[in-house]
Amino acid sequence: MTRTVQELAEETKGFVLDKFNTLDVRINEIEQKSARPSGEIEAPSMGRTVSTSDEFKALANRRYSGSARIEVKAITNASAGMAGVTYSADPVIMARRQTRVRDLLTVLPTRDLQVQWPRQIRRTNAAAPVAETLQKPYSDYGYQIETVTMRTIAHLAKLTRQAADDAPLLESMIDGEMRYGLQLAEDAQLLYGDGTGENLSGLVPNATAYALPTGYTLPTNPTYVDKLGAAILQQSLTNYPADGIVLNPIDWMTMRTLKDSTGAYLFGPPGAQVTPNLFGLPIATTQAMVQGTYLLGAFQPQYLWERMVIEVLISSENANDFELNLLTMRAEERIGLAVRYGGALIKGSF
Repeated sequence: MTRTVQELAEETKGFVLDKFNTLDVRINEIEQKSARPSGEIEAPSMGRTVSTSDEFKALANRRYSGSARIEVKAITNASAGMAGVTYSADPVIMARRQTRVRDLLTVLPTRDLQVQWPRQIRRTNAAAPVAETLQKPYSDYGYQIETVTMRTIAHLAKLTRQAADDAPLLESMIDGEMRYGLQLAEDAQLLYGDGTGENLSGLVPNATAYALPTGYTLPTNPTYVDKLGAAILQQSLTNYPADGIVLNPIDWMTMRTLKDSTGAYLFGPPGAQVTPNLFGLPIATTQAMVQGTYLLGAFQPQYLWERMVIEVLISSENANDFELNLLTMRAEERIGLAVRYGGALIKGSF
């Protein structure tokens, strides 16, 4: 039967509208996907997995006659949170303390297991006016060789192979945690290492204890600022230029909120941006410093030697890791601390 021009036009119009509607739906799907937050990936749902399976399509071709066995993989503990759900690439990690002690020191590389340097231990100055033909006096200077040995700071951690495969980000997170753990241990060693066994010989054990300088009197009911002022005076009498103070954040806030007799804050109003500083010396605050104590003096002349910077390695060939689908992560560094001028450091408590 011959169709009229009007019938052909109507048929063409319907075809175009149908294609347009299909295109509109596809565009909406693309817009919805692009509107998702960055870093999020939508995994197929269980229903979508069934409807797109070859078994379901074959059943549909048979006009749903008979039955079909469709396997949907269960989500195990190893893959829970990683497969079959929306996974966000924005991790939530525990708070990390800022490490500061290393920043105070001079850091130098070395390829040796030990570093040695001469230390002057005696100075007897006999210089004096001498008459002609008479014996000139002898001065006496003594030295000894000091040695610092590189020490290893290290730790291990386990990671399941499934977790590493299902969440590549998890591996990098643990890498960061391993490094952070070393930095915490390093901070404690740089400050308080007692030099026994494999411990570093730290800054505080090598520092000179506070003693009120002769001829100087503290005011009645001295504040933290008054006490630090006396310690800074003691340090200045050693003739080593000081370059910093280490405090616990709580002790710095105690000083930051001191007020004068009128109620005004000594270090400026609470809204002011105040750089921690006292008597011209910058203050480094760290929770590694025991609350109620302080360390001040010359930090730059103290050397931190690095034999090996922080290294993180991952292996499946440790113990029975291969059998258990585990990975072992190892982080370590090799460093040595040379407190070359212990007399230039003053330690004390409030």
